Amino acid sequence: MKVGKIIKVSGPLVVAEGMDEANVYDVVEVSENRLIGEIIEMRGDRASIQVYEETTGIGPGDPVYSTGEPLSVELGPGLLETMFDGIQRPLEAFRDASGDFLVKGTKVENLDRNKKWHFTPTVKVGDNVSEGDVIGTVQETPLILHKIMVPSNIEGVVTKIEEGEFTITEVVCELNDEIKLTMMQKWPVRRSRGFKRKLNPTVPLVTGQRVIDTFFPVAKGGTAAIPGPFGSGKTVVQHQLAKWADTEIVVYVGCGERGNEMTDVLMEFPEIIDPATGESLMKRTVLIANTSNMPVAAREASIYTGITIAEYFRDMGYSVALMADSTSRWAEALREMSGRLEEMPGDEGYPAYLASRAAEFYERAGKVICKGSDDREGAITVIGAVSPPGGDISEPVSQATLRIVKVFWGLDHSLSYKRHFPAINWLNSYTLYQPSIDKWMNENVDKEFSKNRVKAMTLLQEEASLQEIVRLVGRDSLSPEDQLKLEASKSIREDYLQQNAFHDVDTYCSLEKQNLMLKLILKFYDLSLDALDKGVYLKDIENMAVREKIARAKYIEEDKLDQLVAIEKELEAEIAKLIEEGGLLDA
Repeated sequence: MKVGKIIKVSGPLVVAEGMDEANVYDVVEVSENRLIGEIIEMRGDRASIQVYEETTGIGPGDPVYSTGEPLSVELGPGLLETMFDGIQRPLEAFRDASGDFLVKGTKVENLDRNKKWHFTPTVKVGDNVSEGDVIGTVQETPLILHKIMVPSNIEGVVTKIEEGEFTITEVVCELNDEIKLTMMQKWPVRRSRGFKRKLNPTVPLVTGQRVIDTFFPVAKGGTAAIPGPFGSGKTVVQHQLAKWADTEIVVYVGCGERGNEMTDVLMEFPEIIDPATGESLMKRTVLIANTSNMPVAAREASIYTGITIAEYFRDMGYSVALMADSTSRWAEALREMSGRLEEMPGDEGYPAYLASRAAEFYERAGKVICKGSDDREGAITVIGAVSPPGGDISEPVSQATLRIVKVFWGLDHSLSYKRHFPAINWLNSYTLYQPSIDKWMNENVDKEFSKNRVKAMTLLQEEASLQEIVRLVGRDSLSPEDQLKLEASKSIREDYLQQNAFHDVDTYCSLEKQNLMLKLILKFYDLSLDALDKGVYLKDIENMAVREKIARAKYIEEDKLDQLVAIEKELEAEIAKLIEEGGLLDA
């Protein structure tokens, strides 16, 4: 392969000449240190290269070696429980090779070449297999059975396959006596993996977060965005979703975020026990960390690395959740590289292709029938955090994201200032999956669920209108019915929507418990309205002893939900007693 020569260095951007045999998106090795880079533009024989490592010490005249291959990830056993950087280098192996700080030019294998895995065949000699067919399995962790699939554009008859202990580079299967298959395959990160057909997402991704599951659900295979200003709780919401969402694999991409936030993930996830299996959450998690002090160019690649790994597990038939925190930092990396390429800037200096790049990324989400003869069904749900400067969602990254995603969880600084978490504003958030998920909830949780949700949302919207009047002329000017509306909506806000991520019980709330809690609050409103009609004073309703129990219902454990039914009976009795006493007074 012809060797190019550097003629210009501008931060992470290197321009080299004599590269006429190379192509855009080829991986190259820059200087004698062999730093990893990727060609992002070609002009004649001049290649503009974004380098994924620190470029200090590199100058004109240094060599550039082209590999002739696009930036790819290695897919196989060993992905789970591992923390990678933005171009899939394992950080633990990096530390062993270079110490606590990344030393440029350090070479490490993306996946462990020495560890042996027990391979169990699922096909036999004489079987005809093609792209996507599962030829064997590896129990990678106690939670996940890793399915070894036939790579893209390969088919044939199995002529040799055996069970045993193998490394990921040893041959485990032969097709037609000539095609040798290992447990590892490579895939270019910028190209989406194929599937048979896309399905309509209709099943909710249950997160255990009441404001999301009840009011703004996302479907398995859907897309969601969490824009919000600094300090409004984006990262904690994403941590909660990664911990509790009913998904089989979690891919968490920390893209340009602070190092201490990724440290929190690393410290918390191994300690969290999956309630279904009793195993650590890390056993089904892949972490990709490209923190704010790591090379900016690798930040742009980290998103693609994450989605490609997610697609690989989707192709096995798993439900995968990808958390991207935050896509604003990814867009900033695009802007920096675009500026160094001297491209014409768009809004606020972002490149003109920002929206199409964001769309490319989010379009790789979805629920699909996977390739292969067994019609596996897999899904990728993509949840991207956006960090608009000053919380202004009219800026380009937020707007480009909102044009693509179907769920918008708008975080509100004023709510977080009042210590209301999750700080998702119920008046401007939305979900486009509501019709299909309402149907699913009515069939699987409670036939009244969607009706109750609409009723609660109506109360919250009417409260917003009434608050305008209260601010002008005071609460006492309202009718008792309107004052009761304020009480009921306050109960929905404080006793239902507010949720403590750090409380052992309140951190997760099942759909059954959400349904009972919402019914309880709405029952309080309905019975109280009836009591007002029958002459009971609002003050007596507000002072009922059972209201304290309604407020504390969120702390009832999942195996003691009959206590919620008991509170409902107590509420009915207290209201009946107030009506009776009111009738006696009238007499």
